[in-house]
Amino acid sequence: MFDLEAICKTAKEASRVIGKAGINDKNDALLKVADYLCDNKSDIIKANKIDLANAEANNMSPALMDRLKLTDERIEAIAEGVRQVAALPDPIGEVLSMNRRPNGLLIGQVRVPIGVIGIIYESRPNVTIDTFALCFKSGNAVILRGGSDCINSNIALVKIVKEALAETNITPDVISLIENTDREVVNNFIKENRYLDLLIPRGGAGLINNVIQNATVPVIQTGTGNCHIYIDKSADFDKAVKIVRNAKLQRLGVCNAAESLVIHKDVAEEVLPLIAADLASDDCEIRGDEKAQAISNLVVPATEEDYGTEYLAKIISAKIVDSLDEAIDHINKYSTGHSEAIITEDYNSSQRFLNEIDSACVYVNASTRFTDGFEFGFGAEIGISTQKLHARGPMGLTALTSTKFIIYGNGQIRG
Repeated sequence: MFDLEAICKTAKEASRVIGKAGINDKNDALLKVADYLCDNKSDIIKANKIDLANAEANNMSPALMDRLKLTDERIEAIAEGVRQVAALPDPIGEVLSMNRRPNGLLIGQVRVPIGVIGIIYESRPNVTIDTFALCFKSGNAVILRGGSDCINSNIALVKIVKEALAETNITPDVISLIENTDREVVNNFIKENRYLDLLIPRGGAGLINNVIQNATVPVIQTGTGNCHIYIDKSADFDKAVKIVRNAKLQRLGVCNAAESLVIHKDVAEEVLPLIAADLASDDCEIRGDEKAQAISNLVVPATEEDYGTEYLAKIISAKIVDSLDEAIDHINKYSTGHSEAIITEDYNSSQRFLNEIDSACVYVNASTRFTDGFEFGFGAEIGISTQKLHARGPMGLTALTSTKFIIYGNGQIRG
């Protein structure tokens, strides 16, 4: 019988075990999990095929099907991510400061685990392992609540992780999966503040907004990605075409894919036809303003809603602007605070863009697709935070820690 409170209580008890685990025990356990994932690929793929068949029957979009799909290569990559996390320095116990006060007290600040972290996510089974590895290495227990679309994949993955941990010095209870896919369970889960220390929702705007608005547990917001690429008047056109293609089409169903294109009027007549032809060769639709439509017959009319939409499809919006100021204003208005890029050969323009764009990750002459914990050298990520408190951008190990003060005295009393 399903018992949410029992799951949360067990995780709380397990958090005290993992919180004091040594670095060697944690790393050995992670390496064993990676090996078990590779050794049991056939079982994982078998379960994943059930999810894929159900998704196809429910008319899931190709982009979301791609996020759901697991292959031998993807499982190997997931396992490699776990190994990379094992190779990272342990953040727990790091001394951030140590100062002696005039009264002789020695006051320090050290990193500690958060405790129990709840992850609510949708059709991305790789998240199951990425989040486990990061929570585990940072000394936290994790409770996973994936979507119904990937339930069979998640059950198989968590079973394998638990089997691996059973061969180590650390309890398998540090990872739990809520197998009940009833949506009402989520509404109860996000109010378990007796046991949960943090919630991280990963998914669409509906899921994230529900958690933010109704949770009684502290939440880190991982936002949707309406990512922009601005082509400045000094842009290198070859770079622009290559970067736009990669950012838009390399993988559609991800939050760091570009959804909006902004072009300076001085180069629009030259660069937009190049970009439009390149994207059209891959059946990508451009929805643009009147100026963009006048330049290329491959551009169809955009609505106001288009400029704020995360498509996760072969569609991109386009806006022609008169200046860098207008580009920055447009991006800050419609951005979800995720990732934005400028294509420019002008240093001053690049610096203004970096300084004035209010997003978690801001690029000069590079694809937004690099906003990723693996690409940033974190081994994996637990999400990409678009808020400003505690953590922002791809969240690795240190984002899953808190701090506490430690004070050494020698009999001091306060007068």
